Amino acid sequence: MKTAKITTTIILITAIVIIINILSKSYSFRLDFTEGKEYTLSKATRNILRELDKPVTVTAYFSRDLPPNISSVSDNLRDMLIEYGNRSKGMVVFKFVNPNEKEELEQEAMKNGIQPVMINVREKDQVKQQKAYIGAVVSVGEEKETIPFFQPGAAMEYALSTSIKKLSVIDKPAIAIIQGHGEPPINEMPQVYAELSILYTVEPFVMTDTTEIPDRYKTIAIVRPTDTINSNHLARLDRFLARGGAIFLALNRVEGDFSTAMGRTTTTGLEEWLMHKGVTITDNFIIDASCGAVTVQQQQANFVMTTQISFPYFPIISKFADNPITRGLESVVLQFASPITFAGDTTKKFTPIAFSSTQSGTARAPLYFDVQRQWTQNDFPMSGLVVAGILEGKLSGENDSKIVIVSDGDFAVSGAQRGQQLPADNISLMVNSVDWLSDDTGLIDLRTKEVTSRPVKELPDGTRTFLKWFNFLLPIVLIIIYELIRMQINRNKRIKRMEVSYE
Repeated sequence: MKTAKITTTIILITAIVIIINILSKSYSFRLDFTEGKEYTLSKATRNILRELDKPVTVTAYFSRDLPPNISSVSDNLRDMLIEYGNRSKGMVVFKFVNPNEKEELEQEAMKNGIQPVMINVREKDQVKQQKAYIGAVVSVGEEKETIPFFQPGAAMEYALSTSIKKLSVIDKPAIAIIQGHGEPPINEMPQVYAELSILYTVEPFVMTDTTEIPDRYKTIAIVRPTDTINSNHLARLDRFLARGGAIFLALNRVEGDFSTAMGRTTTTGLEEWLMHKGVTITDNFIIDASCGAVTVQQQQANFVMTTQISFPYFPIISKFADNPITRGLESVVLQFASPITFAGDTTKKFTPIAFSSTQSGTARAPLYFDVQRQWTQNDFPMSGLVVAGILEGKLSGENDSKIVIVSDGDFAVSGAQRGQQLPADNISLMVNSVDWLSDDTGLIDLRTKEVTSRPVKELPDGTRTFLKWFNFLLPIVLIIIYELIRMQINRNKRIKRMEVSYE
C-alpha cells in the first residue's frame, strides 16, 4: 500500500514538473523587487518590440570565465534578450559568441566595431591581465548598429532599445538647431547630436529676415545665442509657438571671462521676450556650495603648481522635480547659471524642474572672480533656486505650446577645439527635453535607467541592522512555523484515531 502511494506521488510530481516546463515555454514572468525596476522592460521597449515588422538579430560578443562583476553583465544581457524575444513574439533572436575561442571570431568581432578591453583577473593569488570582449551587434537586414562595450551597471536596456529603434524607424521627425545669432554649430555639440540622431533628423536652421521656420519642425532648439536677436526673428518664434511648436532654450543671462577674471551680464533680446510671457531670468550669478572646480596655476618657490579649487559659480545641480525630463538624473554641472522666476497669468503654467542646493545664493554682476576667496556658510543663505523649468499654455496665439528653459547656455556645449566629454546627465537633460517637447517621451526613462549597486556598508545603521537580523531570523522562523504546522497536523490525526467512530 505504501509503495503504491509513493509511486503515485512520484508520478504526480513528475507530471507536474513536466507540465510546468511545457507551460513556461509559452508563459513566463519575473518578480522584480529592485527600487528602479531595473529588470522589468519599460513601456517604451515593449512598444518598440510590438511595432517590429522585420526580424532583429543580436549577436553578443562576450568572453567567458570573466570576473563575477563582469560575467553578471552577460547573464543579465541573456535574461534581457530572452525577454525581448518573448515580448516581440520571436522577432528578436540572439546568439552569444566567445571571440577568444578562435582567431576568426576575434577578427569578426573587431570588424564589427567591438574592440577588446584589458581586465584584471586573479588566478592563484596572482593578478594578470586578460583580453575580454563585452559588446554586441544589433542587425536588421543589412543594417547594423554596434554596442562596443557594456559598462557594468549601465543602462543596458537603453542601449539595446535605441539600437533597435534606430534600425527599425523609417521616417525620423526633423528638429532644428537654430543658427544665426552666434549659437554654437552642431559640431560643438557632438554628444547631443549623437543622442538626438537616434530618433530624429537633426538639422541646422539659419534664421533670416525673409524665412519662416518650416512646418516640418515641431521642435527647435536655441542654445547659447550671443548676438542680439532682432524683433523680426522674435516674431517668427511667436508665430512658431502660435501653431503649437515647442522650443528648447538654453540661455546665458550672465557670463564669465577667465582672461580678465570678470563676470558680467549679457543680453540677446530673448530675456525681454520671455518676460512678456511671465518668465524672468535674473541677471545674477548663482553661487552654490555644491560646485565644480577650476584649475589654477600657483607659483611656489621655483615651481608652478597646478591645483583644483572649488568654484561656487559652477553649481552642481542634484535636486530635480519628479518630471519625465529629469527623472533618473543624478547631477548636472552648470556654468554661470542664473535664477528663474515666474509671474505670468493663468493662461500659462510654469513648472520648475531643477534647483540649486540647500546652500546656495546669488552674486550681482559685474564682479571679480577671486579664486583664493575663503567661502563660508554665510555666503550661501538661499536654497532651491530654480535653474530650469517648463513654460506651457497659450504662449502665443490660441494654441497651446511649450518651452523648456535652462539658465545656462553652455551646459551641453563641449566645443570643437576642447573636445571634452561632458557629464552624461548634462546631455540627458537636453535630449530628454527635446524628447518630451516632441511628445516622443518613450525612451526618456531608459536613458538614465541603471542597475544601481547598493553596498550594505553604505546603508543607514537602522536599515543595516534590520537586514542583518531579518536574514538571520527568517529561516529560523520559517522552520518553526513549518514544525508547528506539522505538529498540529499530527495532533489532529491522533485525535481522529482516538475517536470511537474512526475507522
